[in-house]
Amino acid sequence: MVLQSFLTGIKGRLRKKSGGKDSHKPAALKGAIQLGIGYAVGNLSSKPDRDVLMQDFSVVESVFLPSEGSNLTPAHHFPDFRLKTYAPLAFRYFRELFGIKPDDYLYSMCNEPLIELSNPGASSSWFYLTSDDEFIIKTVQHKEAEFLQKLLPGYYMNLNQNPRTLLPKFYGLYCINCGGVTVRVVVMNNVLPRAIKMHYKYDLKGSSYKRRASRKERAKSSPTFKDLDFQEMHEGLHFDPDTYNALMKTLQRDCRVLESFKIMDYSLLLGIHVLNRKPLSRGSRCDSRKGQKVLYSTALESIQGTVKDPEPVADDDTLGGIPARHKDESLLIFLGIIDILQSYRFIKKVEHSWKALVHDGDTVSVHRPSFYADRFLKFMGSTVFKKLHPLRGASSKRKRNSLHAMKSASQEFLSPQKEKKEEKKAQSMDNLDGNCKLSIKFPQGAKGAFNKPIKNENQESTIKINSSHINILHSVKSQGENLFLKI
Repeated sequence: MVLQSFLTGIKGRLRKKSGGKDSHKPAALKGAIQLGIGYAVGNLSSKPDRDVLMQDFSVVESVFLPSEGSNLTPAHHFPDFRLKTYAPLAFRYFRELFGIKPDDYLYSMCNEPLIELSNPGASSSWFYLTSDDEFIIKTVQHKEAEFLQKLLPGYYMNLNQNPRTLLPKFYGLYCINCGGVTVRVVVMNNVLPRAIKMHYKYDLKGSSYKRRASRKERAKSSPTFKDLDFQEMHEGLHFDPDTYNALMKTLQRDCRVLESFKIMDYSLLLGIHVLNRKPLSRGSRCDSRKGQKVLYSTALESIQGTVKDPEPVADDDTLGGIPARHKDESLLIFLGIIDILQSYRFIKKVEHSWKALVHDGDTVSVHRPSFYADRFLKFMGSTVFKKLHPLRGASSKRKRNSLHAMKSASQEFLSPQKEKKEEKKAQSMDNLDGNCKLSIKFPQGAKGAFNKPIKNENQESTIKINSSHINILHSVKSQGENLFLKI
């Protein structure tokens, strides 16, 4: 009864806001998607919690929702449609792993009509955004849906080992057949929040062939640029060493995971907000709640290691952006890896071979997964992201100060010893001043001045020694008994 009343409320709001049964197909399809997801999540609440088993990844549940309703489904004002839910228990586990409660998920998905987004890519996918800025709903092809379901066991293992990742977070996979149209949709995390203005957006692959935004894309109010555009418009984004290392470590780990799944042709979606620009531009937000509530969903949470939070900006919420700099501008960076459902299958191998005949094979985006990952990481680590180095003047000054401090400390430590040594040396000099007898034993056959042999080998001479000759005396001692002395 609770589920029925909840869905009845949903369908009433969706009918009112989408124009009812006579509205055009896209609006009816959006309503059917929301109603179907609401039914699937609500129906799942009756199933007990348990560990995910291997067979759960291949489960597909199907239900028919007629407009007049049935014993199991509520009546609605959309065309009759059929709903398929893929691996419901596995995706429930993924949502719980990221701290998404069923009520919050239902509220985000069904409280308001979905917002349609433009698609800057070459695919024919549709993109919808929930009104609270939390989730993206993307239509996928039949092969992509199949590939994602086969990917789920490995995806499950990777998330358990590493929930902090820039890979897409998948929260659900559904198929809706409504009004003769069949669409498969995947629910994912939203990488670029609308609540903060993105002054630049990029779709980066690390390749150069046809990697420039089209004229049509550039004419948009918020265009998405590509690799060659980035190299012309930015000379790299600079991060402090800890943030840079954490970011590259996350990208390296994610790329190796994708390589192990034989995935290629993915992109890095990059949003740049310039903090220095006044007045601060903000996007619209339909929901009163601020910030994303899903765990590990922000850019700052998604990278490895410990990095400092960006300094708060007056009258602004950073929404988990990563602090960076470009020339004299302070930036907030939002990013995530997207389009990972492209496997290097036979058709992709043929596409690469054909493009390699016409263009340089290393510059095209379609490539074998290992090469693609290496090229992607090299481009990100050297061209897009760069490490901030401390100023030489400041470093030299700190070095000089530290050397001066070490020298002072050493002098303080050695001065008492030096004073004692000087005192003992002075006493020795006092004892040596005056007359003293020096006994020298000459070796047999030794000769003196003018090459005259020394007859008496054991001679004693009285020598006037003062402190100025102390070094000569030490020199004589240091050479031992075998000594030639010229008189």
